[in-house]
Amino acid sequence: MAFNVTKQRNFWWTVSALLTIGSILAMVISWFTIQAPLRPSLDFVGGTRIQIELACAKKNNCEKPLTTAEVQVILDEEGLSNSSVQVLDKYTLSVRTKTLVEEQRTKLLDTLNQKIGTFDPETSQIDTVGPTIGQELFRSGFLALLVSFFGIAVYLSFRFQRDYAFFAIVALFHDVLITVGVFAVLGLIAGVEVDSLFLVSLLTIVGFSVNDTVVIYDRVRENFAQTPELSVDEIVDNAVSQTLARSINTTLTTLLPLVAIFLFGGTTLKYFALALIIGFVAGAYSSIFIASTLLAWWRGRSHRTKIVQA
Repeated sequence: MAFNVTKQRNFWWTVSALLTIGSILAMVISWFTIQAPLRPSLDFVGGTRIQIELACAKKNNCEKPLTTAEVQVILDEEGLSNSSVQVLDKYTLSVRTKTLVEEQRTKLLDTLNQKIGTFDPETSQIDTVGPTIGQELFRSGFLALLVSFFGIAVYLSFRFQRDYAFFAIVALFHDVLITVGVFAVLGLIAGVEVDSLFLVSLLTIVGFSVNDTVVIYDRVRENFAQTPELSVDEIVDNAVSQTLARSINTTLTTLLPLVAIFLFGGTTLKYFALALIIGFVAGAYSSIFIASTLLAWWRGRSHRTKIVQA
């Protein structure tokens, strides 16, 4: 039995339109709030990041959890009011400031030790990135994303036809935009920052999504050749039905380890895994409900135009 995905295409398109518009609005709000569509990490803007953890082995040192408010007061007193503060768990703190020299870092750490509690020096992490390096990293990552889109468009144009390639790229933009939109919201609400791993996740999402779309398009092309007597919608519905189990199984088996990484992988990999989870779900959705239905609509429209002209 065929899965009639084309019959409800207006519904699928409406869902995607709402998600993409919401993503764009989130980025616009973020721009007016923090002057960036996403909250950039140290990797992109440069500066100093200090991550410290209270030494709970010391008696009475962890009686109360850390709060961003009390840390921000200390930073304001130190002339670092524009700094970003995150409490990673109850007793671990991440502070991102402008670039600090060694004396400034030492003074800040001493002040935090005196006013908040003793921090464990063995777990302390201090990173400094120059603004030039951060900007170059962003440009390189963004260029890699553009090159991947261009390469995919060229490949699909040769393997299929230009309309296949165009709608596959539309689906890819859809997946990337939704992922970016979610992180724009997280940046505004929870202070989540995007780093170089986020760009890696976007490139991975693009590769996963286009692979799923190619499988469906390959079956669509075969069905056009084998059952030319069927309507365009029927051909696409059959192609989606024939590949649906494969798409769902591939997505689920990929998501399982990602969910495990998100839950147990630590702070560094947590949001990398989350970006992949969002992007892979969006990619599976767009391959089935967006790329295929857009192609069916376009091919059906072109077929009707030819009949009228004849």
